[in-house]
Amino acid sequence: MCLFAILAATAPRLALFFLWIFTPLVNSSFSGWMMPWLWPILGVIFLPFTTLMYVLVVGPLGETNIWGWVVVFLALLIDLRAYADAAANRQQIPGLGASAT
Repeated sequence: MCLFAILAATAPRLALFFLWIFTPLVNSSFSGWMMPWLWPILGVIFLPFTTLMYVLVVGPLGETNIWGWVVVFLALLIDLRAYADAAANRQQIPGLGASAT
């Protein structure tokens, strides 16, 4: 369990892939959705922490309470922060900043 937590913190896409292959959590989390295979794939590509937390919150128990949604919201903030950091670092690269014309 601790190894999975380390994997999830460092490589959420890989952790989500392992959950999808070795457990039924991903399938049970998205079973009521239209095209249940599409949403996890989009989550892996664009919002890996959010999708991972959604699977870990909704998968084992089904419907969740407010605290589960707080965890998913915090994961969304982590994903958005990663995109903001990437944009800020992109500004530091010569030739790719806003002043390049």
